[in-house]
Amino acid sequence: MSYKPNKPPALRPGDTVGVVATSAAVEREFLERGVGVLASLGFRVKVSAHALDRTGIFAGADHDRARELNAFFADPGVKAIFGARGGYGCGRMLPLIDFAAIARAPKIFLGFSDATFLLNALVDRAATVAFHGPMVAMDFAGGLTARALDHLTRLLSGEALHFELEAREALRPGSAEGELVGGCLSVLVATLATPFAPRFDGRILFLEDTGEKAYRIDRMLVQLKQAGVFDRVAGIVFGAIRPVEGSAQERVRIAEFVAEQTAGLSCPVLFGIEAGHGTENLTLPLGLRAKIDTRCRLIFSEPAVS
Repeated sequence: MSYKPNKPPALRPGDTVGVVATSAAVEREFLERGVGVLASLGFRVKVSAHALDRTGIFAGADHDRARELNAFFADPGVKAIFGARGGYGCGRMLPLIDFAAIARAPKIFLGFSDATFLLNALVDRAATVAFHGPMVAMDFAGGLTARALDHLTRLLSGEALHFELEAREALRPGSAEGELVGGCLSVLVATLATPFAPRFDGRILFLEDTGEKAYRIDRMLVQLKQAGVFDRVAGIVFGAIRPVEGSAQERVRIAEFVAEQTAGLSCPVLFGIEAGHGTENLTLPLGLRAKIDTRCRLIFSEPAVS
């Protein structure tokens, strides 16, 4: 099955960015701080009416969160949609999202972590590029580096006609090309055997995570491997995998497990690009064609927006 993404329209200064809470409950202080950063970048900001709702651990009921996301995609005045925060809950509302309507009028959606559920569903069900990157009440509120902010604005405005990210090491050197999919490892594994699992064949798989013990990382990598995912992808690129409580011993074990579970693969494997938890969180366009080269780089050679 061929895949050709619809690129969402570029985001310009003065455009309205909608902010939605798709997952865990959001703290007002962090949301307001992040909204202030967006405003300082020259965007108008429209926060969804239920962004500060709380239903148990979630930012409101599933149907309310889904309805607001659908409404922002349908609103012609909202030019891009940024997630408020991760946590847990995005996957619960996937059956309630109108992907067919989104496919007819795609727009930028930006998020990561728990939003991995939605990002890959947008790529495959709405055939649109989706953006793995900072969230408003997390990264924007906590402070992004100047490089991360510049990269984000250039990517979403269409000014980035070509860009590349360098990995710290090549666990298996080589070259490959394919559309980029993936995101948070634990979330991605949770999609397996569901209708919302990404298509992996011939694609480059990006993986990152945070706060997981080494044995859990190994278990999830084993699951992907035994499910045949690693044999189907064109290449694998790891961001950071930050251990629980920052343990140095766990960090070493994670690195050993990653090397062990990717050993002997026929595809190239890179480790340590600055995307995801515990990094500068440089934005990645999922669904866009990328290339792994022999110099340890992930390369994009076309704009991610129209």
